[in-house]
Amino acid sequence: MNRQSKHTNRFETYPTAEVSESLSPLLKKRERARLLAIDYGTKRTGIAVTDPLQLIANGLATVRSHELLQFLENYCATEKVEKFIIGMPRTLHNEAAENAKYVNIFAKQCAQKFPHIPIVFVDERFTSTIAHQTMRAAGLKKTDRQNKELVDTISATIILQSYMEQNNNSL
Repeated sequence: MNRQSKHTNRFETYPTAEVSESLSPLLKKRERARLLAIDYGTKRTGIAVTDPLQLIANGLATVRSHELLQFLENYCATEKVEKFIIGMPRTLHNEAAENAKYVNIFAKQCAQKFPHIPIVFVDERFTSTIAHQTMRAAGLKKTDRQNKELVDTISATIILQSYMEQNNNSL
């Protein structure tokens, strides 16, 4: 027995070209360059980026700190970067932590190398702790949770996500 549905189609259908044309101005207006977050360390540096629409933060890589400027130069040659978000180490008393001097030195080098890309500092307190909690909650094995490179990349992602939330980077 072939029964016809009593429900009507509640959704209008549009030709694909019509939808593309109607969304195109919105996407062009919204599309920007990526935000790139840096969790700088004296040995390793975690890096995270957004998608071009700046909706999602993703871990990108962990690189040796002495190779960081070259990595950024290569990345910026292939991707548009709107802003560098650099984690600034602070103490519980909201004072610059001991490692802040190394972050400042790197930031000055970065500003010289990329004068067209603004730098924003974000408080990075507790990012490593949150990264470890995230790894534990995700069910990673203890050996994986001890991977310092993964912790650095996740920390950079947390820094970037924090910046995006504070600045309301959403449609």
